[in-house]
Parts: sequence; C-alpha cells; structure tokens
Amino acid sequence: MAGMSNGSGVLYVVATPIGNLSDISRRAVEILGEVDLVAAEDTRHTKKLLDALNIHAPAMLSLHEHNERERLDHMLALLEEGRRIALVSDAGTPLISDPGFPLVARCREQGVQVVPVPGPSAVITALSISGLPTDRFLFEGFLPRTASKRQARLGLLKDFSSTMVFYESSHRILQTLTDMQHVLGADRQAVMARELTKTFETVIPETLARLVEIVAADSDQQRGEFVVMVAGAEDRPDTLGTEVRRVLDAFAGELSPNRLAKVAAKLYGGNKRDYYQYLLERK
Repeated sequence: MAGMSNGSGVLYVVATPIGNLSDISRRAVEILGEVDLVAAEDTRHTKKLLDALNIHAPAMLSLHEHNERERLDHMLALLEEGRRIALVSDAGTPLISDPGFPLVARCREQGVQVVPVPGPSAVITALSISGLPTDRFLFEGFLPRTASKRQARLGLLKDFSSTMVFYESSHRILQTLTDMQHVLGADRQAVMARELTKTFETVIPETLARLVEIVAADSDQQRGEFVVMVAGAEDRPDTLGTEVRRVLDAFAGELSPNRLAKVAAKLYGGNKRDYYQYLLERK
C-alpha cells in the first residue's frame, strides 16, 4: 500500500461521505480496512459506516472536541510505537470545522508522518454548484452562537469582496440568515445548500431577504445541515495609503487581524472594517 510506513507510525486523515455512501473513495476503503486503529468523532456513527462498507476495523477510539487534547499523548504514543491510525470525522474531511487539528499539529511537531486521503468536503461541494465566484473565497465555518457576537463578526465581513462560505445548524439557520440580511444587506445574493448529497438535498440561490422568507415559511427548510454562501461586496476604491499598508504588512504576523485593525483605526482613523478587510485579503 502506497504511503504505508513499516518503520514508524502513520496518521491517515481520511475523508468520508457527507451523505451519499457511494462517494467514499476506493483508497479510503483500503486504508480504513488496513489500519490498526480508527479515531472517530463519534464511534457509533463511524461503526455504521464501516459496517455498511463491510470493513471490520481492529479497534476504534473516540476523538472529539471535548476529549481530543486529553488523548493527544496516548495517540502520539501509539504512533511512536509504529501503529497506523485513521482519523475520521462524522462526515467529510476531518479538521474542516471538525476535530483533529491538535493531533495533526503535534504529529507535525514530532515528525510523525501524516498522510491525507482526500474526498468529500461540504464547503467545496457547495461552492462547485453555487454559481457564485469561486476563484477566491473566504471560509468562515460556523459563526458565533450568540446574536450580538454573530452580528459583530458579520459586520467585520460586510465589505469583504470575495464569496463567503458559512456552515450552520438547523437550530440557528433562520436567525443567522436574518442577521445576514440586516448586516450584509437584504439584496445581497446568496445560496443556501441543505443536506448535500442526501435524499432531501436542496440548493436555493436567492437574495438574503428572500432566503429569510423561504426558510421562515417552510419548517422543512430548517432541518438538516447547511452551507450558506454569500456574494462578496462590490469593490470599493482603495482608501489605504502606502504608509498604512506598510505598517499593516509589518505587524500582520505579530497581531491577529481583528486586533491589528483596531490598533490601525486608532492610529490612522477611518473604519476598522477597511483595515480588517485588507488584512484578510492579503493572506
């Protein structure tokens, strides 16, 4: 098997279907059937997947947001012993708004081989059929849960000029769309993708105002897992001077974009959002 290591452990980051079981890759099936351990976000969910694929993994271990840091040393010890471990999330590619980052980071620090086994990802799947520009995009994942923090975050993104991609749950989809309408503008173009690759897959391209109306009127559109894509703002004239850009570039690696934007606004005046947008887009 290409990528297998005989002398030391290997961590495989394995993408699994986001809905349709047929989207599993042949390589993913082979890896899941040959590793010593499967580290899963929810072992019960992953066992159903393995059973459906007729894969009988030797062992499984739960690794989720509440215990992943506690289990780092144990996982690293297994890898140092030469074990081969597959990391999977409940659906899609691990680490993309899912657990796994601390483990992969520690493996990189300690020289443990990390091998990607690519496959489905909800953000890329949704973008590919959105009809919105895909040459550049910002993936925000899940917005904050509280309305005030969610609106504040959206305020910082209001003038971002590229397509923005968000994940959202059934519990907050209507509130999030409503906040987007108020902060980003009722006429802003957007696409809501629900239950991608599943039986009730729905993709609705509309303005934010119209999406709020549709979701509010139909409880079925408030069920499942969502990817919301919002068109970027129209380009505005550059209001930052050469000196300001030089300072922002110099300190971009020292402070977070949010913190540096606040400092720049105090030093030079103007709108913090302009500085924040520049810092995001320079990446």
